Amino acid sequence: MNETRPKSLTRGGRREGAGRKPGLGPWGEKTIPVRIPLSQKQNVLAFLHRQKTQPAASLPAEAWFPAIEPVRLSVPLFSNRIAAGFPSPADDYIENRLDLNQLLIRNPAATFFLKVKGHSMKNAGIFDGDTIVVDRSIDIRHHHIVVAAVDGELTVKRLSMEQGKTRLVAENPEFPDIELKEGQELVIWGVVTNVIHPVK
Repeated sequence: MNETRPKSLTRGGRREGAGRKPGLGPWGEKTIPVRIPLSQKQNVLAFLHRQKTQPAASLPAEAWFPAIEPVRLSVPLFSNRIAAGFPSPADDYIENRLDLNQLLIRNPAATFFLKVKGHSMKNAGIFDGDTIVVDRSIDIRHHHIVVAAVDGELTVKRLSMEQGKTRLVAENPEFPDIELKEGQELVIWGVVTNVIHPVK
């Protein structure tokens, strides 16, 4: 009986044209592997999603960001609320310690800070010279205070979305609201979560 031997099959080695093509991922560019804490996975994914879905533009030049690995700084947290009148001896008891990074920043990867210029939001407790904490990972909703750019002009206002109209509302009657008109470009950079201002 005549036997026909199959042609030898080669395995392994690099095949021309095989593998993922560079630039074919969702970002259209090369990627690198990065180790992140498991607890921060969803935060990082949410940040990347917002980076991809927002209009292509850079953050304002005056924005700055939290430290990547901030040193833990704990200060005393007293158990009693402080009175504006005479002090109470009970206030000497320290209940806990507080880290301001944890208090002010919910999502470091999606947070930036801005200095406020102007008085249009004073009735919301935001004053000229204050530092605001802005979180880009929060889903934007009606009545949020937001950092927005209208036709490239940066502003801090309360977002109103009612009856099919979008407005940026000032919290000071001396300043007009901004009602978005057809053809205007609105980029919302994030939601204001905290305000830092000095006591004068």
